[in-house]
This record gives sequence, structure tokens and C-alpha cells, in this order.
Amino acid sequence: MQRPNIIFIVADDLGFADLGCYGGREAAFGPVSPVLDRLAAKGIRFTQGYANSPVCSPTRFALMTARYQYRLRGAAEEPINSKSRGSTTLGLPPAHPTLPSLLRDAGYRTALIGKWHLGFPPTFGPLRSGYEAFFGPMSGGVDYFTHCDSAGRHDLWTGDQDRQEEGYLTDLLSRRAVDYVERMASQQAPFFLSLHYTAPHWPWETREDEGLAPAVKNNLFDLAGGNIHVYRRMIHHMDEGIGWIMAALEKQGMVDNTLVVFTSDNGGERFSDNWPLVGGKMDLTEGGIRVPWIAHWPALIRAGSVSDQHCMTMDWSATMLEAAGATADPDYPLDGVSLLPVLRDTASRFHRPLHWRMNHRGQRALRDGDWKYLQVDGHDYLFNIPADERERANHAGREPERLAAMRAAWEAWNASMPPIPDDATVSLGYSSKDMPQR
Repeated sequence: MQRPNIIFIVADDLGFADLGCYGGREAAFGPVSPVLDRLAAKGIRFTQGYANSPVCSPTRFALMTARYQYRLRGAAEEPINSKSRGSTTLGLPPAHPTLPSLLRDAGYRTALIGKWHLGFPPTFGPLRSGYEAFFGPMSGGVDYFTHCDSAGRHDLWTGDQDRQEEGYLTDLLSRRAVDYVERMASQQAPFFLSLHYTAPHWPWETREDEGLAPAVKNNLFDLAGGNIHVYRRMIHHMDEGIGWIMAALEKQGMVDNTLVVFTSDNGGERFSDNWPLVGGKMDLTEGGIRVPWIAHWPALIRAGSVSDQHCMTMDWSATMLEAAGATADPDYPLDGVSLLPVLRDTASRFHRPLHWRMNHRGQRALRDGDWKYLQVDGHDYLFNIPADERERANHAGREPERLAAMRAAWEAWNASMPPIPDDATVSLGYSSKDMPQR
């Protein structure tokens, strides 16, 4: 089979049930995600897919390396923020092989349009880690109109240069992606496009809010700002942009052999819908790590497919490498496991234990088959997820042997990873105690 073009779309802080195809409710204006719902209907939807972390940067380290993020210092929790500018340690080391660098070496053209959040120049940056082109913010959340970060510093780049450009950021990213697809249509080589939206991450601003947004410092961390209506509209704007990109692929005759993958970097935040899951961003309960995974590739994937295969972010990076015929660097063996057999045939299911850890509240988790081991604040929990997705019936007391075995399995895995540095912490610009109770 001809090697596919690949478009990897990542939303920011999107909840498990925010999309219609994951049970999300319609908004007052109608369906929130009609384009993504159609992609799922014409492709495959995973019901037991996870992010590598319940916070942003660590998941992106896993996405880029197809390895557990814990192997790199910069991925220890969420240390990368505006205070990290100038750091030579908090970022993705340019020498580390990445998904784009391995694809580039295999003959792909590569570009990142959207959020980087893996360290700041001059030490780190997309062009140092395998991307040939970059347009977007280097940091985490930025204002959708001023394009300034939480410190009020302008943060929109083209390559290594600051870029002043007017417009709603979600639309700017979508239009850049359309331009890239159209330019790549005349190229002989296949392309890999990372499209990393900041939507629906705060600040909560829709396309119609231009000129109405408060000052950036008040807006980015305004705990009284936003509502579910604005939040859903932000998702809808992103969905519309994905529709523009699919139309461009159709126009160029590239749809059939383009693998389009959509997900979120972690679970949803305060306005998200995670039903039936509990918790959200920063939590290792299901609502913090279970995310949508949609793949569309008409040349390979049968329309209307649904899979309960367990997977996480780094598995999809491994999948893209295999689909492209690219190989891992032997000095950096992958932790991710390719899902390509499942994309070909949903009956091709395999066993895949998944591990997580966080200093924040002393969290640890292991999903192994139907069962999940969870520890929070020193308390152990054991849940049968298919029977209890809301994680309410704790079997720790009923099944002490299973609990002990899963705890030992997690500890054996943890011993294979570098220890969490003592200074690692979640630093998102607010404290979890400031957030409404979920």
C-alpha cells in the first residue's frame, strides 16, 4: 500500500463526552461536532483510549517520542510555563528522536501548526525536533485574539520568528493547515502535519468575542469567566476548521490515503462533559485521562468501526511510524505499541497494560484488562471499569490479592522509570484548590 499522508489533530483539554459521537449533548445552536462525528462514522472510534497524562506537556512529550514521558526531565508533571523561558533543561532535547524527525528521515515532509509547549528557544523548539515548518504558540494557553501568554508576552511564531497576525487563533491554525495541505498536493513526498489546537483551553473566547475580551492577565486565569455555551462554541469553531481541512483534502484528491487522527491531550476541565466518567484534568481518575480517539483512513479503515482496544497517546505515535514505514532509533526503543492491526481489523485486539504516575496528590494508576488500580493521597482503590466507569465501587477490600498483584505490577513498572525529581510539581497558573469541586 502507498504510504499515507498523516494529519495528527490534538485538541486541548477536551472532555471525553464533549463530541456528539461520544454521547455529547447538542448545544443551543445545534450539533457541536458534526465534522468529527462524520469522521468517526466513516472511520473508527475508540472507546477505551487514554492520554499519557492528565496534564498537557507530559502527554506531548509522549506524543513526540512514542515513549513514556517519565523518561525525560522536561516531562515531569507540568513545569513548562512562562517562567521556563531560558531554561536549558525544561524541554524536549533536540538530540532525542521524535515522531516528526523519524518520519522526516523516512522521506516525509513535516510541519507543526499549533501549540508546541515543549520548551522555549533558543535551546528547544519545533524546528529543532524534526519539524520543517512551524506556526503557532510556543507556550500553553494564549489569548485567542492578542495571542499573548499568561505573562502578557506575545506568543505566536512562524518558525523561529515572532509573528504578528490578526485573527481568532483557532481559525488562523485551521487556515494555515488548509494552505499546507494545498501546497503539499504538488509534492511527490507524503506529508506529516501535526495540528495542535489550543481549543477549547481557556481563556474561553469565541470567534464573536473579538474586541470584547478583557485584558489578557485578567482573562487567562479568570475563574469567573466562561460558561458551557462559550465552551461548546469554541469546540464548534475547531470542528468547522477541521471541516475546511477535509474539504481541501477532498479537493486535492487526497482523502482516501490520508490518515487523520483526532484526540485530546488530557481530560476536560471545568466546562467539559466527561459523562459517565468522574474527575478531569490533573486527575488519574477516568475523566482526567480517558479521551476521544478517532481515526479516518478510507484506504485501510472500514467505515463505522468501533474498538474497545486499550491504548494511549504514545501507541498512536508508534502506529503512525509503522504506517509510514519508519523505524525507531535502536538507542531509543519505543514504549508505544502500534495499533495498525486494529485499524485494519477491529477483531485484532491485544493485551495492553497502561501506567501513569503524578506527584500531584501522590497519584498512580494501572489499567490492566477490566481492572484499574488507583492510588490518591495514599489511599488504594481497585475498580472494575466496564462494570463501574464512574469508579465508585472500590473492590480493594473485597479482592486484596488482586490489589496486591496490581500494586506490585505498578511498582515494578515504576522502578523501570527514572524517579520523579523532588522539585517536580503541577504548575498551571492556578491551584487545584481554586477549581470548582467536580
